[in-house]
Amino acid sequence: MQFVINRDYFVHSVQHVTKAISSRTTIPILTGIKIVADHEGVTLTGSDSDISIECVIPIEEDGEQLVQIIEEGSIVLQAKFFAEIVKKLPEDKIELVVQDQFATTLRSGSSVFNLNGLDPEEYPRLPQIEEENLFQIQNDLMKNIIRQTVFAVSTAETRPILTGVNWQVENKQLTCTATDSHRLAIRKAAIETNIENLTFNNIVIPGKSLTELSKIIDDNDGLLDIVVTENQILFKSKNLLFFSRLLDGNYPATKNMIPDHSKTDIFLETKGFLQAIERALLLSRDGKNNVVNFKTLEDGIVEITSVTPEIGRVTERINTKQLNGEELRISFNGKNIIDALKIVDSNEIKISFTGAMSPFLLRPVDSDKALHLFSPVRTY
Repeated sequence: MQFVINRDYFVHSVQHVTKAISSRTTIPILTGIKIVADHEGVTLTGSDSDISIECVIPIEEDGEQLVQIIEEGSIVLQAKFFAEIVKKLPEDKIELVVQDQFATTLRSGSSVFNLNGLDPEEYPRLPQIEEENLFQIQNDLMKNIIRQTVFAVSTAETRPILTGVNWQVENKQLTCTATDSHRLAIRKAAIETNIENLTFNNIVIPGKSLTELSKIIDDNDGLLDIVVTENQILFKSKNLLFFSRLLDGNYPATKNMIPDHSKTDIFLETKGFLQAIERALLLSRDGKNNVVNFKTLEDGIVEITSVTPEIGRVTERINTKQLNGEELRISFNGKNIIDALKIVDSNEIKISFTGAMSPFLLRPVDSDKALHLFSPVRTY
């Protein structure tokens, strides 16, 4: 195999596929990047068997030649070293040559690296996915959906299904739900599809997969193709394939958890409330005591307090935009509220309470596409 390639495109694609490669894999070949040169260009693949990413660098794009294929072929090279090498090569062209016994030479300017490759025949084949269940969503909307849900997944492996985000599709609407059993985030969005009555209700995508996907899809209004099968999901954009396995098991029914009435409604400025909760937690020790006490006062004022016995106490009163309903005193995990407020795309939020010991809702005022549910904390 021999080809000459544009360095910037090569570095960019290598960085994408290395996001799928884990140093902790038990399959040695998966610590490498598979490189294939053929008549279409150069294809790079990285995988840890949960996530697989494939990038294609075409021979030319927009009239610019990116790759010159001298001899077709394939090789697997150690990702850890290869990614660092290509990033630091001096010239804007890189030549890669594979000889007998998988001996590989990388040349750029006066710099020459000789690397020991691995047999590409040992590299696992990527899943072959039937593109029956396909829908599309804008790239920038997808990034936004991930940002507004994945923070709420569980990090504990005791309930593996909660480490993923549940996707449901019905009536050309995607509903994404994440919960760690103490908080819940829901984000809805319209999708595009040619399939009548396309419906899914138990697709659970690992949070880690979605985080990596968010890093490599473009932040524009181009369309991302999404294909779902029984145990895999595929995201396709220009010159990029991103496969993820789906989590096994049934996601908990979360619809019944969302209250349909409230006793107290409070409207607050998002940024001011976020900063007040952040100040309330300044005395919490090592992030362990994140409890914030919240109570309504007269004239539309709420009081926020936080006590750390060995350090001290914080008290702050803030004005609400509007306060309706019964008096309220409640305690909650302040860090969970902060996480949600940071991803709210609205200057104003509405918080709806049904009582001191019942879960409460937080949602942006100017959108019905997102909501957050929190369990209160018992302080007595």
